[in-house]
Amino acid sequence: MKKISFLLLAFIFSGLIYSQQLPQLTQFMDNGYVLNPAFAGMDDYYQVRTTVRNQWTGITDAPSTTILSIYGKQEDNVGLGGVIFNDQYGHTSRAGGAISYAYHLSLNEKIKLSLALSGGFTQFKIDKNGWNVSNPNDPLTQGDVIVETVPDATFGFNLYSKDWYLGVAIPQLLTSNLNLLDNNLANTLSTDQSGTLSRHIYVMGAYNFSASKNWNIEPSLLLKSVTPSPLQFDFAIKATYDKKLWFGADYRSTGDIGALFGYSINDRYLIGYSYDILNSELSDYSTGSHEFMLAIKLKTVQPNLVK
Repeated sequence: MKKISFLLLAFIFSGLIYSQQLPQLTQFMDNGYVLNPAFAGMDDYYQVRTTVRNQWTGITDAPSTTILSIYGKQEDNVGLGGVIFNDQYGHTSRAGGAISYAYHLSLNEKIKLSLALSGGFTQFKIDKNGWNVSNPNDPLTQGDVIVETVPDATFGFNLYSKDWYLGVAIPQLLTSNLNLLDNNLANTLSTDQSGTLSRHIYVMGAYNFSASKNWNIEPSLLLKSVTPSPLQFDFAIKATYDKKLWFGADYRSTGDIGALFGYSINDRYLIGYSYDILNSELSDYSTGSHEFMLAIKLKTVQPNLVK
């Protein structure tokens, strides 16, 4: 298990430079603002949401993610929001925060366009103290704590109406340089070992329709692209009964399958849970991934603007 832990660690940090650099969410349809700041202001109220995800349960030092966001309508055409997050991978972590501004335009009587920009920072940290490695004399594993903080930004837009939305977000817009090596080690290398935070492209859409008097069905799709990784997608379908109880399923292009459950209390408090079943070699070591979501709808700052 210790070998699995260190191999996982090496995989994650090579991925920070060359592959998917942002965490994944199974309940993405209920965490739209985390992926795209253009969701701020689409509803006539502020809301607070928190998500806790424990990935690959059973594997030592597997990723865990905690996210807290608040966003909503500030004025008739303006949405504001903010998010803080922390990803922990054993002795490594990624943390940060951002604030956002969204402006909403009416294209016609039914369709609106939301344009948004968020800005903040991301801090990467490697704590080499206590690493259990087979070769303690390897210069790469020696040293203390490495911390690198870089600016970050996300651009996003959403086309939306009462029952559907379709949007695009580009996180890590600034492609900031990232150096996670000790200065002493970096000086001994003949080539530049710093990396770049790659721009990602997220395309997300959903359509909510009434199947009967008490049932609503919402299929949703999330496409994720970053060079040089292959295109990834999540397809989910959620059924809601009486606007209170919902359940559904999610399929990821990696082969993972997720089950979704949730409940709304007094149309103000929301509780959500999802469980992922792995369909890869990691399934021999992990029992799956767990994700919890809590949300509170707040009153509108300016009630007279609510239509």
